[in-house]
Amino acid sequence: MTTPQSLPKRAEIPVELTWDLSTIYPTDAAWEAEFTRVSALLPGVAAFAGRLGESAAVMLEAFTTRDAAGEALGKLFVYAHMRLHEDSANSVYQGLADRVTTLANDFNAATAYMTPEILAIPQERLDAFLAEEPGLAVYRHQLDEINHERPHVLSAEMESLLAQAAEIGSAPERVFEMLNNADLKLPQVHDESGALVQLTQGNYGAKFLESQSRAVRREAFEAMLGSYNKFRNTFAATLSSQVKRDIFFARAHKYGSALEAALDPLNIPVSVYNNLIETVDANLPFLHRYLRIRKRAMGLDDLHMYDLYVPLAREVEYKVSFMEAQERVAAALAPLGPDYVEPMRKGFSSRWIDALESEGKKSGAYSWGSYGTQPFVLLNYQESMDSMFTLAHEMGHSMHSYFTWGAQPYPYSSYTLFVAEVASTLNEALLTHYLLQNHNDRALRLYVINHALETYRTTLYRQTLFAEFERDTHARAEAGEALTPELLSTAYKGLNDRYYGPEVTVDELIEVEWARIPTSTPVSMSTSTPPASRLPPRSPARSSPKASPPSCATSAFCPPAHRTTASTCCATLA
Repeated sequence: MTTPQSLPKRAEIPVELTWDLSTIYPTDAAWEAEFTRVSALLPGVAAFAGRLGESAAVMLEAFTTRDAAGEALGKLFVYAHMRLHEDSANSVYQGLADRVTTLANDFNAATAYMTPEILAIPQERLDAFLAEEPGLAVYRHQLDEINHERPHVLSAEMESLLAQAAEIGSAPERVFEMLNNADLKLPQVHDESGALVQLTQGNYGAKFLESQSRAVRREAFEAMLGSYNKFRNTFAATLSSQVKRDIFFARAHKYGSALEAALDPLNIPVSVYNNLIETVDANLPFLHRYLRIRKRAMGLDDLHMYDLYVPLAREVEYKVSFMEAQERVAAALAPLGPDYVEPMRKGFSSRWIDALESEGKKSGAYSWGSYGTQPFVLLNYQESMDSMFTLAHEMGHSMHSYFTWGAQPYPYSSYTLFVAEVASTLNEALLTHYLLQNHNDRALRLYVINHALETYRTTLYRQTLFAEFERDTHARAEAGEALTPELLSTAYKGLNDRYYGPEVTVDELIEVEWARIPTSTPVSMSTSTPPASRLPPRSPARSSPKASPPSCATSAFCPPAHRTTASTCCATLA
């Protein structure tokens, strides 16, 4: 009888493979002291209510007072939540995360008067303020953005009330996180040697779905989705509640749909989202052709959902240690120059990264941080090529943040979500190029090319399937339909049937895969939370003052190779 392999405890992980959050606060006591200080700042922020139109000097003082509180709050927020992500069952950090979320909502309530007041000031007076006070120049673009949102801004009292409701609105996501990362216990499954191994979110894709043994793949697939199937009613309730929350705030702000409300702050027309889905749908035959080639290359009569991630180069087992992965990523990114690579290497040696999977740790991968901190990366590294690409991807986000924070003032310390994945996918492309340029072995080159093709399949087609599911579930709820487990499963299974077409046997269990996906607003391509400096955010989707939302954090829907983008991204969902 083999001994089951289990995940290590947090304390068992070598310290050099963990991130150094002491660079934000040296101790929890220091966090507590700062929490008290920031809490005391909020009355001063609220005290400018009714005064923004008095003079340019008063307006500037209000903005800078708000930004000082928001910047400090961002650090409090990321520290508490990243500590919680180390072990979701840790009650101490559950408490810190809950308290700072409340404080963030209090901050939003304290600043809710700003947008309505600014819109009440005649444009000619605002122009005079800008001409009179040079310090207001940095806020010119934000003032233009507020004017863009004029049709959706309510009275100061209503905006304050909705801001206070933000904490209630975030409950479905918090429930999902606790159930998914702390309470859901996955079973043990057999690996290729026959040994019992603890199935985890991290090893599901990299170890099991990429296994050359079909029996191993099938057992892991059935164990993973079977576990979610047992809680489908609870997961459906959290998703339904999240969708209803999105609809409520969209309607409260006079949007035509939750989708429009999610896209409007990014200045993206709904037609762009719909055109993406329509274009991908029209080109599904290319995906079917690729799957036909995969089936033939694998020598299978039928291709199942658990066969989609197996490397086609069967004779290659590409194992890469975390240290080796860092060296290869640095070498691959050399074309970006020493000004890029040297700070990244410093990040490797300065514990920006929490590398290894452990008991209770948040699944997936992300890059996060706040203005005034270093970037941080959460990984669940599995010594696979996919994990190496995940490292390259997340370091793209981290370096994007690093240079943004170094070059921009706090009001512009967060890049827009429409470009958030550019740096990360560029890094992946450079790593692919490097591996092909530096390896002559035919089997290994085939492995790399196969990985690149899979990245394309999962990033474009799979992500768009998720986007269509999100859009349609919100639309159904807006039409009055109840999002029951049966409706969600039928809708999700139907999308998989259409996307994968006649080339794949779409297993029945895939119908519950939606339950693995974190709840979010219907922008699965990249919906993060803008910083509090948006003068100010009006709804929970824009409420928390995270100076840099987790790129690839609690993403809504994400492909395995792309680790995710949606709504704070990268939840390694194979």
